[in-house]
Amino acid sequence: MRIGAHVDSTDPLAEAADRSADTVQFFLSDPQGWKAPKPREDAERLRAAEVDLYVHAPYVINVATLNNRIRIPSRKLLLGHANAAADIGAKGVIVHGGHVNAGDDLAVGFDNWRKTFAYAADSGGFGVAVLIENTAGGDNACARRLDALARLWDAVGDYEVGFCLDTCHAFAGGEELLGLVDRVKAITGRIDLVHANNSKGAFNSGQDRHDNLDGGTIDPELVVAVIRAAGAPVVVETPGGAAGQAADIDFLRQQLGTESQTA
Repeated sequence: MRIGAHVDSTDPLAEAADRSADTVQFFLSDPQGWKAPKPREDAERLRAAEVDLYVHAPYVINVATLNNRIRIPSRKLLLGHANAAADIGAKGVIVHGGHVNAGDDLAVGFDNWRKTFAYAADSGGFGVAVLIENTAGGDNACARRLDALARLWDAVGDYEVGFCLDTCHAFAGGEELLGLVDRVKAITGRIDLVHANNSKGAFNSGQDRHDNLDGGTIDPELVVAVIRAAGAPVVVETPGGAAGQAADIDFLRQQLGTESQTA
């Protein structure tokens, strides 16, 4: 099992070494901005690395919305990030499930997701796997609760789409972690990546506030149980810099009985 962390994008491989990480996740551009990613000078080095790479798409992307001024640029930006992720040899690009505005029909949001994959197919397809991530808040979210996730997968399941399960988001979003993997797989058929995060917010609080695995409001053993059941690579998106994340990675390796695979 490969375990790593979300890191600064300047030198991801150095960040991986600082954490003894098997995998790293990072942004290719400002996560709060609309600029397309630029080619990386270290692309060849990244492609050759033993460390597995994942790219997190910017938070501003929302392909579900009915607002054309956000939805259309979101499609283009997601496609651009997927292609840039492919260029560095990343295994996937993670994108939040998105939402519609209050009063809008959520069914249209699911269909907008379908149109996103159709748009990409018309442009040659996504360069890497797109992993849709569950989110913590919002009554109009496409991937907060499992009933919404089921409707989303009805819309996009015929395409090559993966799923990223975030433990903080699930807990804060109102989904019990016990047995969650089985319930998710019954919908998606797969879990491609786990974001292993504790939660500063309470159950069903809707708060997307990550904590280290030995802190927060989730029993760390529940996070471990999710990872063990999912059998997927793991990324911690926890605070504390290299030291805090290294401690979380070490905790997971101890609990799971695994060792670093890139040491």
